Amino acid sequence: MRLPELRIGPLIAKIPIIQGGMSVRVSTSELAVPVAECGGIGTIGGSGIPVEELQEDICKAKKATKGVIAVNIMYAMRDFHNLVMGSIKAGADMIITGAGFSRDIFKIGKEHNIPIVSIVSSLSFAKLAEKLGAAAVVVEAAEAGGHLGTMTPLRELFPSIRKMISKIPLIAAGGITNGYEMGEMMDQYGADGVQLASRFVLSEECSVSQKFKESYLQAGKDDIVLVSSPVGMPGRAIRNPFVDKMLAHDESIVSRKCRFQCLRKCDRKYCISERLLASRDGDVENGLVFSGANAFKMKEILPVREIFDRFVKAAESVYKERTQESELATVTSNAG
Repeated sequence: MRLPELRIGPLIAKIPIIQGGMSVRVSTSELAVPVAECGGIGTIGGSGIPVEELQEDICKAKKATKGVIAVNIMYAMRDFHNLVMGSIKAGADMIITGAGFSRDIFKIGKEHNIPIVSIVSSLSFAKLAEKLGAAAVVVEAAEAGGHLGTMTPLRELFPSIRKMISKIPLIAAGGITNGYEMGEMMDQYGADGVQLASRFVLSEECSVSQKFKESYLQAGKDDIVLVSSPVGMPGRAIRNPFVDKMLAHDESIVSRKCRFQCLRKCDRKYCISERLLASRDGDVENGLVFSGANAFKMKEILPVREIFDRFVKAAESVYKERTQESELATVTSNAG
């Protein structure tokens, strides 16, 4: 059955896929535009870059597509407010935020008439986001890449939140690598859509280095590990010499001087901006390569259009239109 549109505030995505906003300079307009052109929500990673650079990329994206362009900004960033306001001024359609929780962001959203989407990993924050005025909530579970807010798997976490959140769209995120899983989350768990990040790293349009993509292609299940982030949250990344040093508490990686000043709070165990930029530009031995837990399952680099076509075809093969009664029954069953 045909997949439903994803409506977030006044915005409509013809295909219920949000492309995850990966920083630093992993999700740029080069990726967000083709995602938006395919009918999804294209997201620019707005953390860890100067406001002016972010604004230029947003303007570039808005000129290139009439689709929905969002900006993902981590609350953990020191210049969070400036990045948000700069994004709004540049014409972003939507702000997506996680890695911490901001109450003030919802006031900004109302003042500037822009939808705010919260990434949460618990029922309490999902309920708070809905109460404060979130236009949608992304439920990000343990299988996600980058910074993690929970160790609970998606299929355990999502039902309890779905049961309590019904007035706004609820998006499933974490470890989804194909359309069958997308269809499962929408059909059996009641998700209104999905957020995909790692799958889009392995797209032709993603502007990371070829070596970054090869790290994904070559990774086995056991190569994807939990790491400590100076943000104060655990993260998930592909094991490499730098990660080995991190896990061994090697003092040589400690950040003695901070040239980025990017985080509100930083334990300086290493410079995360420096390491993310290194991997993005091809130094995958000394950089940090964030990835989802199931990235090892993906073995092809595809055009964004092909990714969409495959996801939609597979998801539609298992998705059935849901009535309110069937959705409540399924959620209750999954929660039990």
